[in-house]
Amino acid sequence: MKQIQPISIWVNGEEKTGQFISTISNDNLATSALFYWQIYEGITDEEGSLSNGQQLAQGNVSMDGQDYIDWNADPDINQAAYIWVCNQLNLTLV
Repeated sequence: MKQIQPISIWVNGEEKTGQFISTISNDNLATSALFYWQIYEGITDEEGSLSNGQQLAQGNVSMDGQDYIDWNADPDINQAAYIWVCNQLNLTLV
C-alpha cells in the first residue's frame, strides 16, 4: 500500500478523502498484466500518524504492449506497478 496525494471521492452520499492505494496484479508472464486497485481513506490517529481506513473505490486496469515490456524490465517492478497504475488513474504517489 502506498500513500497518494489526497483526492475527493463521493461515497454513499458523502465526500471522502482518498489517501492510499493498493494494487494486486495478475500477470500472464508473457504479454500482459491486470491490476486490481483499491483506494482507501486516510485516518489520523491521536499521535498524528496517518494510516489507511475505509475502502472508497476499486477497479481494474490492464497493461500490455510496450508498457508491459517496460514494466517487466524495471528493476523495481513493484514500485513501477504503483507508478503505472497511478498514471492510468491520474493519481500522484507521495
